[in-house]
Amino acid sequence: MVSKPPPDATRRSEKSRRAIYAAALSLVGEVGYPRTTVEGIAARAGVGKQTIYRWWPSKADVLLEAFLDLSRQAAQEAGQEPYAIPDTGDLAADLKAVLRLTVDQLLDPRFEAPSRALAAEGLVNEPLGREFVTKLLEPQLQLYVDRLRAAQEAGEVRAGVDCRIALELFVSPLAQRWLQHTGPISYDYTDTLVEYALHGIASQPPRSA
Repeated sequence: MVSKPPPDATRRSEKSRRAIYAAALSLVGEVGYPRTTVEGIAARAGVGKQTIYRWWPSKADVLLEAFLDLSRQAAQEAGQEPYAIPDTGDLAADLKAVLRLTVDQLLDPRFEAPSRALAAEGLVNEPLGREFVTKLLEPQLQLYVDRLRAAQEAGEVRAGVDCRIALELFVSPLAQRWLQHTGPISYDYTDTLVEYALHGIASQPPRSA
């Protein structure tokens, strides 16, 4: 009699990990961050509570890792894995492309509800807010900084421009409009943000002092 091979622990662990990601994101979107618990995530994922604690120290770590994984999936689906801002030599086109991908993510039901819940909680829960910024937001913003610096070296961006401040001209308005529902977000909107950020809104260049 031929014995069956032992179960593949790696495959089993990955299946559990995926179930935990999905459970964490769906729960925080449904009930909010404060009411999301490790016990609730475990129950929905069909795993033991200790399975979660073996891999993550807290529910915040579970959710942040689930978000990073969701972002990677979205980039892969868009043909941009690993996630990066393209450098085709045309800064405006590259920024418009990546902001259109961002619009797709922000409007994706898988992303929107849990993202809003975490963003709101981060405003009143300072440790979570810092972790959210450090682990999720800053690495994404650094991609913009790197792309703007490359454009600066190529002469597309004026020397002396602070690239970390410059990126906020198009990233921050999008985030504010999405978070506060001050208007619809669309490709036309983000394309316009890029145009205004790169070319300004003055009718003519300012006079030299």
